[in-house]
Amino acid sequence: MLDDAAFYAANSMVSDRFLLTTGFNLLFTKPIAEGPVTAEGRWISGHRRVFVAEARLIDAEGEEAGRGTGTFMRSRIALSSLAGYRQPDR
Repeated sequence: MLDDAAFYAANSMVSDRFLLTTGFNLLFTKPIAEGPVTAEGRWISGHRRVFVAEARLIDAEGEEAGRGTGTFMRSRIALSSLAGYRQPDR
């Protein structure tokens, strides 16, 4: 969840290429007993080739249960070649 949330935060800064995770660090700060868990991602830096983003896990009580920071790199894969990113035909 942390990698996905950070990935999409970084990928929101890119409109032409798919990003690849090149590194990810995790810090778990408390156990999660039960209930829903939410992941929130946030872009930190990067505009051209390498991007940094972070994410946090929020438990059912609204407390942070974990945090992750990742680096993401532009790939050679065009977003337009991927089914979920194609512009609809008109």
